[in-house]
Amino acid sequence: MKQTVAFLYAHPDDETFLSGCLIRQLADEGHIPVLLLATKGDAGKKNGRAAHLSNEELAVMREKEMEKAADILGISNITYLNYLDGKLNTVDEQMFVDQVVRFLNEHRPKVIVTFPENGGNYHPDHIAISQITTSAVLSGRCPSVEKLYYAGIREDIDAIQGQPAITVDTNPQWNVKAEALRAHQSQIFAIERYFGDLNACPENRRHEAFTLRWERGADWPNKAEQSLFDGM
Repeated sequence: MKQTVAFLYAHPDDETFLSGCLIRQLADEGHIPVLLLATKGDAGKKNGRAAHLSNEELAVMREKEMEKAADILGISNITYLNYLDGKLNTVDEQMFVDQVVRFLNEHRPKVIVTFPENGGNYHPDHIAISQITTSAVLSGRCPSVEKLYYAGIREDIDAIQGQPAITVDTNPQWNVKAEALRAHQSQIFAIERYFGDLNACPENRRHEAFTLRWERGADWPNKAEQSLFDGM
């Protein structure tokens, strides 16, 4: 049965860093990956070849890069909340939650994926979207949602609370993930610092991992799964 899976992140490229292969696998299986981004990454000028651009120009560039990456990964819809990059922890919390609830109720996913509580790397924007997404799910206002996962890289397990329920080996699909990463050329310096030159799957960043944070009212279910849709 075709399912919608929602990915909620802070910036363009977050989706590929943490879940690019999972997204492509879902699309290949006929499911519908949709993406919410809280910002357009307009402050990320030190991570690529876009230091000469204004924030507004960089936002336009990153939106185009995101469209290219979405085509590669099979993402069917991208929604931006258009908050300022680096400022998510200053956004009115209730308004932020309301917008996430609205997105989830529009697309009606049963499964959603976001950052872990510490953002994976303690980036304040990552932490903020994790907190807001979790609050939206726990509010009971998104009746379609049955499961919430926190995404991370298995080799960076400290970035995830709890053991992953699902681990995706990116090696068989590394060429696809690398192509999607290269689409984010404005951030290529940061990407290559993390993954290397992208010509081969890095062993120290090989596995995407997804910890089950919440399932049908149960916090932190402790179980191993074969699929996001186990038990559904």
